[in-house]
Amino acid sequence: PATGGSMPTGERAHRPAARRARCRPGPPRAGRGFTYVLLLFSVALMGVALATLGPQWQVAAQREREAELVFRGQQILDALQRYRAATPGGTPPLPLALDELLVDRRAPAPRHHLRRLYTDPFTGRADWALLRTADGGIVGVHSRAQQPALRQGAPAGSTPPTAPAGAAAAPLRVGDWHFRLPHLPPPPPLPRVPQRPSPRTAP
Repeated sequence: PATGGSMPTGERAHRPAARRARCRPGPPRAGRGFTYVLLLFSVALMGVALATLGPQWQVAAQREREAELVFRGQQILDALQRYRAATPGGTPPLPLALDELLVDRRAPAPRHHLRRLYTDPFTGRADWALLRTADGGIVGVHSRAQQPALRQGAPAGSTPPTAPAGAAAAPLRVGDWHFRLPHLPPPPPLPRVPQRPSPRTAP
């Protein structure tokens, strides 16, 4: 056993080993510099990849929204056609609000021409711009968004605005796709009743 202030033999053997471990040199500076340069290169490469793929993702997302806009606009247009076809005698053939497509109460048994009131995929709200007749009946809808359309052509079931005569057609915006009923044909003319000649009075 150790006496006085002397240190145990095992502890004396352990301390030089610990001192040598603390003094052991770390990785060389050249290796640390290479790791730092590699990290910067990786960050720069990720930035270039994001800058390249970002616009592609935006284009893909807009194409998806445009396809959804066409689908929802056609659903509302089909509902307007069913509403008009199911018009009982003596009732207006066009709704005054889109909610009337959800529950049509013009007949004793309510009808449902539209499952739900779709939202505009570009605005995220059911804030469709309504196309109306002179007496207020809804004949169609279109988006309120003014974003340029990737698809430069009228989708099925929609009609683009007519450019003025002699003016170049402007690039279409998604709000230019109007999903509307075709113009109603004029009523047939009334049959002409032949007029009877008035009896002549004797002179």
